[in-house]
Amino acid sequence: MKIFVNFLSAFRIAASFLIIPSIMMNWFWVTFVLYVLGAMSDWFDGYLARKYNCCSKLGGVMDHIGDKLLVCNTFIMLTLMMPVWFIVIPIILMIARELYISGLREFLGTQKIEMPVPKARFSMGKIKTTIQMIAIAAFLLLFAIGAAITPETTNRIVFYLIYVLPKIGVFCLWFALVASLWSATQYTFTFAEKLKKIK
Repeated sequence: MKIFVNFLSAFRIAASFLIIPSIMMNWFWVTFVLYVLGAMSDWFDGYLARKYNCCSKLGGVMDHIGDKLLVCNTFIMLTLMMPVWFIVIPIILMIARELYISGLREFLGTQKIEMPVPKARFSMGKIKTTIQMIAIAAFLLLFAIGAAITPETTNRIVFYLIYVLPKIGVFCLWFALVASLWSATQYTFTFAEKLKKIK
């Protein structure tokens, strides 16, 4: 089971890179399917690892890398496709947040100190990741529908999706930004506590 769990994380890493050429070649349905499968693998590998008690350091690292690559790679491609301020600004800030947290972890790592996810009633980081994935999925589905639409396939449902999907995407993007900054604040406080242990 440990091998299968690690395979899911490896698949997510591969999908995060396959998404780039699929978008560049306008294979938007392929992009959407790859992204959805990658996002689903994020939930399944964590669920299976906990259920069958097959967590490992390698699996944890692969899971973390896979999550970040899937979201960040797709975010970067979205900024190229939709270069408008209300898309670009939250994406830049959220990617900057990931680099900031990675920097804190790397510094503590040099001091042989771990910085776990801040403990709270709910994980703002998990909420952030979930909302990010919903936003990305909404935009990718919009592109897929837009690329496949023809006069024969146009109906009320298609028009409704074209109308509502960008609104869902933008709303979730800014909601994810708030959650991202909140999570970064939690990590900053945790980092400050860890610094007290450094002599």
